[in-house]
Amino acid sequence: MKNITDATGAPTTIPTAAGAPNTAGTVGTVGTVDAVGTTGTADAVGVVADAAADVVGAVAESGRRYLVPSRTTNTFNEIVAFLTRRGISVWGSRVLHVRGRTTGEWRTVPVNLLTHDGERYLVAPRGHTQWVRNLRAAGAGELHVGRRVERFVPTELLDDAKPAVLRAYLRRWKFEVGVFFDGIDADAPDADLLRIAPGYPVFRITTAP
Repeated sequence: MKNITDATGAPTTIPTAAGAPNTAGTVGTVGTVDAVGTTGTADAVGVVADAAADVVGAVAESGRRYLVPSRTTNTFNEIVAFLTRRGISVWGSRVLHVRGRTTGEWRTVPVNLLTHDGERYLVAPRGHTQWVRNLRAAGAGELHVGRRVERFVPTELLDDAKPAVLRAYLRRWKFEVGVFFDGIDADAPDADLLRIAPGYPVFRITTAP
């Protein structure tokens, strides 16, 4: 969710095709991407296990877009998560809790909660990230702000349903995530938003009964 570029001004991309060089670094590094606030030896082992599955998935799912955040991005996410856990929502931030698809342990990451046309959405501007894969596998999650907890059920949108949501997301958070949209902005035609839609998972969320 809270994504900014590295010192060069460009995001880093993990390759998804077999034989391409791995620029993501070690498994341990990838494991810190979407596991903000996870501590303790047992949790660390779980994070690495989920991260290993993430790397395998990124390579196996050829063509699936996945941008690995920089160290600066991770630091920024930690700050946002720290504030959100204390009840301070930063421009709509929530801390997403979702169980890891390999270990079953809770994983956390700050996300932007978008409200559009009476519905609420989570958008993954960095692509098919670890939290996206975990949410698909778990079929449920929690959104936290301070002591407030909302349990929810996600429904992933088909690509042809994404343009209006992506447009609304860019209109609200372009200053923060625009760099991850390759020059596409809120004023782009529907055809351009539809073209990039496969690389931007979107989930409509409803409160769990």
